[in-house]
Order: sequence, then C-alpha cells, then structure tokens
Amino acid sequence: MAVALTSLRRARSLTAPQGPLGVLAAIAILAAVLALSVLIGWLISGLISTAFPGAPSSVVLICMAPVLVLLLLLALRLFPWMQSWYYLVPALVFLIAFTILPIVLTVSYAFTNYSGTNSGYGDTSVKTPVTVSADRLSVTFSRQPDGFTSLQSFLGCVLPTCRNETVVLYDAEGAVPVNARIESLEGRTLHLTTTVADSFKATDGTRLNAIRAVGLANFREIFGRASTELIPVFLWTVVFAFSTMVLNALAGLILGVLLYNKRLKGRNIYRTLLFLPWAIPSVITIQMWVALFNQQFGVVNKTLGLLGVPAVPWLTDPLWAKVTVLLVNLWLSFPYMMTATISALSTISDDLYEAAGIDGASRWQQIVNITLPLLRTSFTPILLSGFAFNFNNFGVIYLLTAGGPSVPGRSSTAGATDILLSWGYNTAFTSSGGQNYSVASAIAMIVFFLTLLISLVNFKAAGVFEEARR
Repeated sequence: MAVALTSLRRARSLTAPQGPLGVLAAIAILAAVLALSVLIGWLISGLISTAFPGAPSSVVLICMAPVLVLLLLLALRLFPWMQSWYYLVPALVFLIAFTILPIVLTVSYAFTNYSGTNSGYGDTSVKTPVTVSADRLSVTFSRQPDGFTSLQSFLGCVLPTCRNETVVLYDAEGAVPVNARIESLEGRTLHLTTTVADSFKATDGTRLNAIRAVGLANFREIFGRASTELIPVFLWTVVFAFSTMVLNALAGLILGVLLYNKRLKGRNIYRTLLFLPWAIPSVITIQMWVALFNQQFGVVNKTLGLLGVPAVPWLTDPLWAKVTVLLVNLWLSFPYMMTATISALSTISDDLYEAAGIDGASRWQQIVNITLPLLRTSFTPILLSGFAFNFNNFGVIYLLTAGGPSVPGRSSTAGATDILLSWGYNTAFTSSGGQNYSVASAIAMIVFFLTLLISLVNFKAAGVFEEARR
C-alpha cells in the first residue's frame, strides 16, 4: 500500500497540472523559489556584513544568485514538469525588480517621512565628540549638542529614557558609521544594549535621521495645498493632454488627407520632410526649441522684431510658457498622427470615392461623408492612448521648461507648466523640493488613481467594456 501511494505521488509530480490551475501552480512555485532565494541571500549577506563591515551592499546579489540556482534545481527535482516553465524565471526576476518592487516601495514611502533629511542615516551636520566607556556599553557626549536643550530632544526620543532609539557613532575618519541601540539615558550618557566593537574607535556621535511612519500626513499636506497647487496642476495636466490630443489629431488628419492624394506631385518628398520631427530624438529637438524661443537671443523673437512685434516671453511668462509647450509638443507629435491617418486611409476602398464621384459628390462631401466616418473607428483608440500618454508626458515638460516659470503663491516644485508627474519629480529629486520622497510617493499614488479613473472613463466612452462582453 505504501509503495502504491509513493508511486502515485511520483506520477502526480511528473504530470503537469492542466488548465488555469497548472499555470497558477507553476507561477506560485517560481514566485516561492524567488522569494526564498531573496530571503536566504539577505540573511547570508547580513552575516557577511556583520563579520566584514566594509562589505559592499551588492553582496546580497552575489549571495542570492547561487541560492537561486540551487533552489531551482531542487524545485525541478520535486516537480519535473516545471522544466518547461523555467523560461519565465528571467521575466519574473525583471518584473519583480523593475515593476513590483518600485510599486511596493512607492506605496510604503507615501506613509513615511522619507526625505533628504530623514534618510535613515546619521546627521553629519551636528556631529558631537563622544567618549566610550571601558566596558564599551556606554557613550558620553562631551558637551550638549549645539542648538538643543537636551540630549533627548537632540536624538528625537519619544520616551525620556530614549529606550530602543539609535545613536550613530563615527570614528576619526568618519568613513563607516556604526548604529548603536540605546538602553537608557542619564544626563549626557547613553547606555547601550550591546557593546561597541573593540576595533571601532568612536570619536563622534550624532542622531539618526530615522524614517518613521506618519500615516496620512503626506496626503493631508498635499490636499491642504489643493487650491494653490494640486487643483491648478491637475487642471493644467488635463488641458495639456486634451489640447495636445486635439491639435495633433487635427494637424495629422489634415496633412494625412492632403498627402494621401495620389495626384499630388512629390508627395513622398513631403511625407519624408514632415516625418523628420518624429524621427529626430526629442532630446535634441526640444533643446533646439529652447534656443529658438529664447526671449533675448532666440530666432523667433528676432524675426518678430523685424516685423515690429515686441519680444514675447515664451519661456518666462506662465501663459506664454503653456502656449510654447503646446506648440513644441505639436511639432513633436503630429507626424505620428499624420502617418496613422495615411495608414487608415489606405484601408478605405477607392470604389467608394468613385461611386460618390459618379453621384456628383464634391471632394469635400466625400471627406465629410466617407473619409471621416470610416476613420473614426481607427482614430478612437489612437486618440485615447494619446491622451493617456500626454497625461504623463514628462519629457517635453522637463526638457523645455523644467516645469517653470514659477507662480506666486505656489512652492517652487509646482511651476506654471508642471504636470502632476513633473511636480512629483521636482518634489523628489530637486533641491527645491528638499528631496521629499515621501510626498512625491503620495503624489505618485494620486496620479495613479487619477490616471486609472480617466482610463476607465475613456474605455467607457469608447465602448471597450461593451465590446468585451460580446
């Protein structure tokens, strides 16, 4: 009986589960292998870092790679049918590393105080000399840290005893700091939970700029400035995306219809010339437009000056900067809509136009009654995707105006041409935003939900859900 059960289990392990259950089982096994390899690699790297404090942070990857190979071999021995699923391993690794992990970190940071100040490292600007006791269990500050009334306020302790808080110790070179857990506080002396290593000669101590959970504080901060920042930036984002979509569609449609005319001489040359703005990298093109729209030295204002028109503040006035962004984005995007129009027109039978011509329809009537109705089906998904793309079109804003110019009453991270995405970027990665990653993460979550809502509305308007039910 036992032999029969063993044979049955082995037969089941050799046979792949069928249907959706098999797919879920394979993905679950691969995910478990990856998660276990990360955990074991992290534990091993922790032991190595404890023994060798100078070890690089990349040691976790070095430890994880052989563990992953061993676990994959073990899983293959237990489930031989998994062999054909191993091609998913690289895809899952990249999915976890570049999609799932950033999403998890973004969501978690949105509820913390993580910033350039609260970075999880010691505050080197207020380092104070310290001495370590003979038993290596106590650290005494030689003086009260400048600007603070007590060591408790300096360390940011919640409890008067500073229990379970952290003090950061530095040696004379200040290269590799050591974080020490505090057991209690007496005057300027900190009693530690564990001894300081004999090999570490502590000369200075400072507070830890800890990353702490703050709940919904970041969202309250954002919505507290909604009238001056969130709502104006959101409205401009919608106007920018919608206006770009309409302008590009009109320009592409008009040029596409004109260039599809087979009686037009040299139409291939025109197509090639009009396609160039899309073919040239936008980084180069946008920098060219920055130079052309320079208020003092740009060719555009120089030409207007010859006509008696005063210089226009293309990039320094809030209204004109928005006009400039729309014009440049039109230049960058209309070739795509033109190409899409020409491709869609090639699917319309010439017999329809011949029949309309026989019935006496003019060229304009043919466009209105034949071309435009037949193009609607092709253009609807293109326009919806174009709106979604421009809603988060960070590149043209960043390269052309960097979100500026500034607007009175707003912070410097929310300029006149900033869209939601560039506002979050300025908050996270520029000095004017204080590298406030937590608030930027909260903005990213707001952008996600707004984009999701707009996408649902677009899908509803396009009848995508009704099509899926059929």
